[in-house]
Amino acid sequence: MTDEDKTANFCSGGGLRRALEASTAWLERHVGTINALNVYPVPDGDTGTNMLLTMRAALEELNNSPAQSASVVAHAVSYGSLMGARGNSGVILSQLFRGLARSLDKKETFTAVELAQAMKEASAIAYKGVIKPVEGTILTVAREAAEAAMAAAKERNDLLYVLERAVAEARHSVARTPSLLSVLAEAGVVDAGGQGLFVILEGALRLLQGRAVEATPELAAAVDLKVFEGEEYGYDTQFVIQGENLNVEEIREVIATMGDSVLVVGDSRTVKVHLHTDEPGTPLNYAAGLGSLREIVVENMQEQYQEFIRAQAPPSPVVEALGDIALVVVAPGAGLTRVFESLGVSAVVPGGQTMNPSTQEILKAIEGLKAEKVFVLPNNSNIIMAAQQARELSQKEVIVVPTKTIPQGVSAVLAFNYQADPEANAQMMEQAAHGVQTAEITTATRAAQINGVSVEKGEFIGLLDEVLTASGSTLEEVVQDMLGQMKADECEIITVYYGEDIAGAEAQKLADEIQASYPDQEVELVDGGQPHYHYILSVE
Repeated sequence: MTDEDKTANFCSGGGLRRALEASTAWLERHVGTINALNVYPVPDGDTGTNMLLTMRAALEELNNSPAQSASVVAHAVSYGSLMGARGNSGVILSQLFRGLARSLDKKETFTAVELAQAMKEASAIAYKGVIKPVEGTILTVAREAAEAAMAAAKERNDLLYVLERAVAEARHSVARTPSLLSVLAEAGVVDAGGQGLFVILEGALRLLQGRAVEATPELAAAVDLKVFEGEEYGYDTQFVIQGENLNVEEIREVIATMGDSVLVVGDSRTVKVHLHTDEPGTPLNYAAGLGSLREIVVENMQEQYQEFIRAQAPPSPVVEALGDIALVVVAPGAGLTRVFESLGVSAVVPGGQTMNPSTQEILKAIEGLKAEKVFVLPNNSNIIMAAQQARELSQKEVIVVPTKTIPQGVSAVLAFNYQADPEANAQMMEQAAHGVQTAEITTATRAAQINGVSVEKGEFIGLLDEVLTASGSTLEEVVQDMLGQMKADECEIITVYYGEDIAGAEAQKLADEIQASYPDQEVELVDGGQPHYHYILSVE
């Protein structure tokens, strides 16, 4: 915002544009820290990346709009974020911008009071966009920040004052999320989406205060990503302090002087710390003087971010639909793409964990087909909302079958009948999806104790229908554990999809061991080529 904006105590469209650019730059700096706030210690934390790419899509749309009114800027951001939304966090963020645009409609500029009203409307729209809103998430942070803004605006019609109060409340709201969601408290983390929203608001505040946000070169459009060269992200530093009479507030204040995006939660005996710092030794030395340290993780966030960017893949070719009905699925890995294409799927959108496709990418796949009736299978719980948004934007009859895993997607496709009507097909596909169990085997990125399962960093872990239920020192041990939990001996077919880091011979050896353990079952081995997950198992 310019000096004129501040002294006149109003914000123009140009000021809003600069605030959004600052928010994006600040979010970009903290994306690694936000990604690390996974409840489960799996290598696919992507909330920060999804929110960043959603913001980038909004700015890309804004760059195509030279108009300077607040209304036009807000509507451009709303549309850009809608089309570029990735993951549940990105979709909710786009809904917040939708509410902002609705409140600022036809306004050339806006005051602090109008900003508070827009934040309130943004929160209301976001809540309406979620079928079953859950407190302790980004929704809570948006609502409580808006409430603080409304209260501040009644006291003083001052942009800086209102935004300072909103950001302060957002920070406190994020810190309270573990008290609202037990799974966050057990994992020792705060809500990642809420933290992302706090960082976005903080970026705008820093601009208004004249503080640096360390803006970086523009990313290309979300559909044509490039790796940054020379950008320094510092280190994502995490650890747990165990001791007696620990003062959480005091620790938080001290740690806050040592880095950025500080997250300190816990009680008098155990405190979990996350921060972004260029000197990880400083907070570690301080914490060591307070008690014993465990679960120490220091990771280079620039390397993590570049790995994600390189993972982006071009869309797979479209197979012409049969008749007036077509299937669109989301899948990671060349092997899984071949599986779905062999089953008659018309289009495969590349994506999955850590690479959630945008609303626009899913919509493009839908619109690229001649069929007027299209079924979409997200095959990931974090992609369902984006698929639903694509459905609302399409002129076609689009039915989203809310599959959450690859095996669910395969079973749903197998149940599809081109001769049946859409409603009957949707019912059959959902029933088929619910009839299959999914186990995913990966490597723990940090130590944790969740759902009664104790995990050390580097151990193999198993998730049964997206819930962490097993850990072990060898892949074979965890695979057998998961099959036992799935009661594979009571099923007919065991399917093993092996990932990109598993050699064919190694996978075949494991399949032979499974067959020996379950001689009455049919064991199928499939080259899935999926990243991050060594094996995906299904039994039915």
